[in-house]
Amino acid sequence: MQRRNSERGSTSILVAALGLALLMATGLAVDGGRKLGALSEARNIADNAARAGAQMVDANEYRSTGVPNLDPAAATQRASAFLVEQGHSGVISVSGSTVTVTVTISIDPTFIPGQISASATESATATAGP
Repeated sequence: MQRRNSERGSTSILVAALGLALLMATGLAVDGGRKLGALSEARNIADNAARAGAQMVDANEYRSTGVPNLDPAAATQRASAFLVEQGHSGVISVSGSTVTVTVTISIDPTFIPGQISASATESATATAGP
């Protein structure tokens, strides 16, 4: 009985290719999950920072006009202080009675090799009301 030498090692190549595919699929699942977690965290922090800023209604203007406009400096400071407490930074804008906060969280992949980074950016708006 004679063996064919042309097929020797073909199983090794198949196992190596399947191993690499499994490794990449696992990497996508792990790093994709981290990306979704960063999106959720950014959304939560932006929502709460906007809510904190929207509590800074200009009391004198509200008493005289009944319109709940925000004190822009105080609202920005309060939202910024919340971001600092959480260990993040963001962009805060105040317009009339609306506070908008945008938070960006950068993550580096832990499983997929390379210098890929992903950012999660969310905006939240809180409106002051009576």
